[in-house]
Amino acid sequence: MTRLYETVYIFDSALEEPAVSEKLEKFHAQLTHDGKGSVTSVSHWGKRTLAYPIKRRDTGYYVVARLETERDALPEYERLVKLDEGVLRYLVVQAGDDPVVRAAPESREDEETEEEE
Repeated sequence: MTRLYETVYIFDSALEEPAVSEKLEKFHAQLTHDGKGSVTSVSHWGKRTLAYPIKRRDTGYYVVARLETERDALPEYERLVKLDEGVLRYLVVQAGDDPVVRAAPESREDEETEEEE
Protein backbone atom coordinates (compact mmCIF):
# COMPACT_ATOMS: atom_id res chain seq x y z
CA MET A 1 0.00 0.00 0.00
CA THR A 2 1.48 3.34 -1.01
CA ARG A 3 1.37 6.38 1.22
CA LEU A 4 1.89 10.06 0.61
CA TYR A 5 5.00 11.65 2.17
CA GLU A 6 6.52 15.12 2.22
CA THR A 7 10.27 15.57 2.45
CA VAL A 8 12.06 18.82 3.21
CA TYR A 9 15.73 18.88 2.27
CA ILE A 10 18.30 21.50 3.25
CA PHE A 11 21.29 21.22 0.94
CA ASP A 12 24.65 22.93 1.27
CA SER A 13 24.26 26.40 -0.26
CA ALA A 14 27.55 25.95 -2.15
CA LEU A 15 25.72 23.50 -4.46
CA GLU A 16 24.20 24.96 -7.60
CA GLU A 17 20.66 24.07 -8.71
CA PRO A 18 21.77 21.50 -11.35
CA ALA A 19 23.80 19.64 -8.72
CA VAL A 20 20.84 19.69 -6.32
CA SER A 21 18.52 18.39 -9.06
CA GLU A 22 20.95 15.57 -9.82
CA LYS A 23 21.03 14.54 -6.16
CA LEU A 24 17.22 14.67 -5.96
CA GLU A 25 16.92 12.41 -9.01
CA LYS A 26 19.24 9.89 -7.34
CA PHE A 27 17.25 9.98 -4.07
CA HIS A 28 13.86 9.76 -5.76
CA ALA A 29 15.01 6.95 -8.06
CA GLN A 30 15.54 4.86 -4.93
CA LEU A 31 11.83 5.22 -4.10
CA THR A 32 10.47 4.75 -7.60
CA HIS A 33 12.84 2.12 -9.07
CA ASP A 34 10.32 -0.77 -8.88
CA GLY A 35 7.44 1.31 -10.18
CA LYS A 36 5.84 1.20 -6.73
CA GLY A 37 6.12 4.93 -6.08
CA SER A 38 6.07 8.31 -7.73
CA VAL A 39 7.18 11.87 -7.14
CA THR A 40 4.10 14.09 -7.24
CA SER A 41 5.81 17.48 -6.91
CA VAL A 42 9.17 19.10 -6.22
CA SER A 43 9.40 22.74 -5.14
CA HIS A 44 12.79 24.47 -5.09
CA TRP A 45 12.67 27.25 -2.50
CA GLY A 46 16.22 28.34 -3.18
CA LYS A 47 18.86 29.69 -0.83
CA ARG A 48 17.68 30.83 2.60
CA THR A 49 19.36 31.95 5.80
CA LEU A 50 19.28 29.28 8.50
CA ALA A 51 17.93 30.08 11.96
CA TYR A 52 21.15 28.69 13.44
CA PRO A 53 24.36 27.33 11.91
CA ILE A 54 24.28 23.72 10.72
CA LYS A 55 27.65 22.09 10.04
CA ARG A 56 29.20 25.58 10.15
CA ARG A 57 26.90 26.85 7.38
CA ASP A 58 24.69 29.95 7.72
CA THR A 59 22.66 29.40 4.55
CA GLY A 60 21.09 26.40 2.89
CA TYR A 61 19.28 25.48 -0.32
CA TYR A 62 15.73 24.33 0.51
CA VAL A 63 13.68 21.83 -1.49
CA VAL A 64 10.24 20.39 -0.63
CA ALA A 65 9.11 17.18 -2.35
CA ARG A 66 5.85 15.24 -2.22
CA LEU A 67 6.30 11.51 -2.77
CA GLU A 68 4.02 8.54 -2.99
CA THR A 69 5.73 5.27 -2.07
CA GLU A 70 5.54 2.19 0.08
CA ARG A 71 6.71 2.35 3.66
CA ASP A 72 9.28 -0.44 3.28
CA ALA A 73 11.21 1.68 0.73
CA LEU A 74 11.89 4.47 3.24
CA PRO A 75 14.76 2.97 5.31
CA GLU A 76 17.08 2.55 2.31
CA TYR A 77 16.05 5.97 0.96
CA GLU A 78 16.82 7.65 4.30
CA ARG A 79 20.17 5.83 4.50
CA LEU A 80 21.06 7.16 1.05
CA VAL A 81 20.11 10.73 2.05
CA LYS A 82 22.03 10.53 5.35
CA LEU A 83 25.22 9.42 3.62
CA ASP A 84 25.18 12.33 1.16
CA GLU A 85 27.47 15.08 2.44
CA GLY A 86 25.63 17.74 0.42
CA VAL A 87 22.53 17.34 2.59
CA LEU A 88 22.69 19.38 5.79
CA ARG A 89 19.28 18.27 7.13
CA TYR A 90 16.18 16.50 5.90
CA LEU A 91 12.79 15.56 7.29
CA VAL A 92 10.31 12.99 5.99
CA VAL A 93 6.73 13.15 7.25
CA GLN A 94 3.61 11.28 6.26
CA ALA A 95 1.35 13.81 4.56
CA GLY A 96 -2.40 13.99 4.58
CA ASP A 97 -4.58 14.56 1.54
CA ASP A 98 -4.09 18.33 1.62
CA PRO A 99 -0.53 19.50 0.97
CA VAL A 100 0.91 21.34 3.95
CA VAL A 101 3.30 23.31 1.78
CA ARG A 102 1.97 24.45 -1.60
CA ALA A 103 4.58 27.04 -2.56
CA ALA A 104 7.57 28.86 -1.19
CA PRO A 105 6.67 31.26 1.61
CA GLU A 106 6.68 34.93 0.76
CA SER A 107 9.83 36.74 1.72
CA ARG A 108 9.77 39.25 4.54
CA GLU A 109 10.98 41.98 2.18
CA ASP A 110 7.71 41.74 0.22
CA GLU A 111 5.70 42.17 3.43
CA GLU A 112 7.74 45.21 4.49
CA THR A 113 7.27 46.85 1.10
CA GLU A 114 3.49 46.40 1.27
CA GLU A 115 3.34 47.86 4.78
CA GLU A 116 5.27 50.98 3.73
CA GLU A 117 2.81 51.72 0.93
